[in-house]
Amino acid sequence: MSKNAKAYITGICGFAGSWLAAELISRGYTVRGAALPGESDKLLNRIKSQVNIDRFDITDESACRRVFARQKPEYLFHLAAIASVGQSFGIATQTFDINVNGTRNILEAIKGNKGLQRFLCVSSSDIYGRVKPDDLPLKPTQLPNPVSPYAKSKVAAEYLVGLYADQYGIPVSIVRPFNHTGPGQNDNFVIPSFCKKILAAGKPGGKKVMGVGNLDVYRDISDVRDIVRGYRLIAEKGTPGEIYHLCSGKARRIGDILNKLIEFSDIPIRIQKDRKLFRKTDIPVLRGSFHKTRTELGWKPEITIDHTLRDCLTFWRSQ
Repeated sequence: MSKNAKAYITGICGFAGSWLAAELISRGYTVRGAALPGESDKLLNRIKSQVNIDRFDITDESACRRVFARQKPEYLFHLAAIASVGQSFGIATQTFDINVNGTRNILEAIKGNKGLQRFLCVSSSDIYGRVKPDDLPLKPTQLPNPVSPYAKSKVAAEYLVGLYADQYGIPVSIVRPFNHTGPGQNDNFVIPSFCKKILAAGKPGGKKVMGVGNLDVYRDISDVRDIVRGYRLIAEKGTPGEIYHLCSGKARRIGDILNKLIEFSDIPIRIQKDRKLFRKTDIPVLRGSFHKTRTELGWKPEITIDHTLRDCLTFWRSQ
């Protein structure tokens, strides 16, 4: 990486995008990014003076062409997406429009950029769907079996970037991060949702009963700060055309995560299962292998789950 290399992040104001911006700035990159008109940039508060933001919608093809013709990044991190599995069932059309058509618009806009060193396509472990126990831990060679609109849109986006890599020589790497959390994630996701409900119960008059969905699913959960460090390393050192995993390598029961959060918060609360919060297509277990990423790039997770959960609680106390 040359000094002051130009990095561009789509979805820069989002949860992972804001942490990635901080990671890149700490490594000497000049950082710019895309966000929706009117989208809050409060997650960038600590580094706001060091980033520039272009306000446009990636589903607007002409806007994509206009911005990338002007900016010509050396490293492009594509994070902008509808990212909630649960929400995607109710907004399937919008999910495909943003996650697939938006990706295509960006690829069209950058295909003539000869200075582009890497396009990092952020996919998801959710593309694997339900797998056999013998397939665990999942490797990047595992075939997709998507069971949600979100996961299907991510598979389609992967095929798209592969097509543009073949046709136009765009230096693409694909990353499939497994579940990750940390300070700043919104409560459409399970761990922030737990934090918000637990802390609300601790307030005067707060409900001491907490409705929850299926606690018997197992997820491979990492800290977002480890994940964005992986994004940077894959962009810098990964092999174009390859797929990488970022994960902890451990499957944790969601119910055990909830119990830890309650213990750390020291707030008495009773758990009650709510069938309305169950998903018909919930994936029982997701656990990945980061062997390839460690072997090729030297990446491994460094932040413990207890540290992450305590930081999540601290963030939600501040809200």
